[in-house]
Amino acid sequence: MTPLAEGSLAPISASHWNIKRAEHLLSRAGFGGTPAEIAELAAMSPSDAVDLFISGRADGPTLLDFEDSGFWEPNLADFPPSRPATTDEAAETGEVMGVKNKPTGPRPLQPATNRFFYWRRASMLETRRVAFWWLERMLRSGHPLEEKMTLFWHGHFATGEEKVRDYRKIKLQIDTLRAGALGSFRDLLTAIAKDPAMLVFLDATHNVKGSPNENFGREVMELFTLGVGNYTEDDIREAARAFTGWSNDDLEFRFDEAKHDTGDKTFFGERGAFDGDDILAMILDQEQTANYIATKLYRFFVRDDIPEGFAIELGSLLRDGDYQLAPFLKTLFLSEDFYSDASIATHIMSPTELILSTYRKLGLDALPGIPDPFTTGKTLGQILLYPPTVAGWSEGRAWITPGLLFERGNFAREVMFPDMISFVDPNYEPGDIVRRTNDNINAGMEITAATLEEGAAPSATAGIQESFNTRFGNLMGWQEAMRKLKPIPRAAAQFDLTKTLSAEGARTTEDAVDLLGGRLLCVPLTASSRNALIEMLTEELGTSELERAQGYTEYGLRLVAHAIMCTPQYQLA
Repeated sequence: MTPLAEGSLAPISASHWNIKRAEHLLSRAGFGGTPAEIAELAAMSPSDAVDLFISGRADGPTLLDFEDSGFWEPNLADFPPSRPATTDEAAETGEVMGVKNKPTGPRPLQPATNRFFYWRRASMLETRRVAFWWLERMLRSGHPLEEKMTLFWHGHFATGEEKVRDYRKIKLQIDTLRAGALGSFRDLLTAIAKDPAMLVFLDATHNVKGSPNENFGREVMELFTLGVGNYTEDDIREAARAFTGWSNDDLEFRFDEAKHDTGDKTFFGERGAFDGDDILAMILDQEQTANYIATKLYRFFVRDDIPEGFAIELGSLLRDGDYQLAPFLKTLFLSEDFYSDASIATHIMSPTELILSTYRKLGLDALPGIPDPFTTGKTLGQILLYPPTVAGWSEGRAWITPGLLFERGNFAREVMFPDMISFVDPNYEPGDIVRRTNDNINAGMEITAATLEEGAAPSATAGIQESFNTRFGNLMGWQEAMRKLKPIPRAAAQFDLTKTLSAEGARTTEDAVDLLGGRLLCVPLTASSRNALIEMLTEELGTSELERAQGYTEYGLRLVAHAIMCTPQYQLA
């Protein structure tokens, strides 16, 4: 049979469609799946299989919306930028964020301090819950491409809770990205430019007439549309002027006409009284914008290596389709290039993809709370809703170092052999300062003495007259947040390899290794690895016949699965 052509957008023929290519589509357009799910796709025509990803399953599971812990109160809308700003405002006005200063007694500004730390802790904890909810949605969704595109846009239009400091805005942005994930990039760009989290993250409130802030104007070209080197510094300055007056009123976009620069601007060689919408439209008119977005999508879904001529062809495809994403992706997912040898098993999975692929291949229908996905993401280098920079995450080989490969193996071990004894829910971990302060106060120490730096002499508190105590406020804020926090379910992954492999016809240790390798890997085990795993499982069970080991096979099967998941090949999709 003629090999599929690299760099060709011609659709794959039915004669080329098989189990391995169905598996490739499932892992790239989704997050992988079980042999049964792969077989279902393989039984379809290529076009019907791709259409299923584009439109999603009509009979997919019901996905519940996020259940808020109830942290938010309207008086938190004007949350100060820092603890010093909080106490300064309280000192000047007598109250802040709905709490008044103490009329008498020690530490009159303590209520304001407690309030600041309450919201910072609450927003951080709730953002972790939003991430858990989203990961479970990715795992269970009958429309995995929609969720994978949302993940792509989260890395493209990267904002993080550490600066936004409001889980509601973060959740709203994810919903906005999902709503536009497979629609028009033109509409999505406009929506995200007016998104409250983005406006806060890129300092829109500081972008005013007479004193423009260039953050958004620069990033919208450098990272979101054109790429480095396809605009001038003058273009950035003029774009910043056009975006003046764009801000947010809590969860709504707000345009403040009084702060908008209505003067003429020169942008891309054209002159006029442009506003922000005009600038976005002019950017979208540039051929480079379509080339940039098409290339980034290609590298996310197909492979890093893309010939220059093919990149221009992909850009033309996106531009000629008026930036409609679903038709572009359909052409891509049906193309010979997508299924060519250069594209198969060449993608290094991100930590999020690795986690979800693992659970989907094991057939899970609920996200485990052990291991904790936040802790796992932190260890592996990708914490959802906490991108490292406005540029998002690096991809490809950046995900793999010797140390990170070792940590990926540790994740596999935690899935196969969860440590239920020593597991500590990280959401209930207050940190050293809060713990030490709490212990000292419970031991009967006065607040000031209880919050001294470790090792300081007790006499250091003599004569101190505090208006507030930051460490005590940290403790009080943590305690109030924890009283309201809804818990994350903390069950281990629910799967039974013995039952699964038995149902698939495994009778010997050789069958078991082959079935596990086929389920977990997108490339075959080498002969030497296969033989070593068969030998290991046979030795562990004391027999090569699974029926003779009835009742105690699970441990050995999990040993084999863990060994497979520690291989470099397991990191590929």
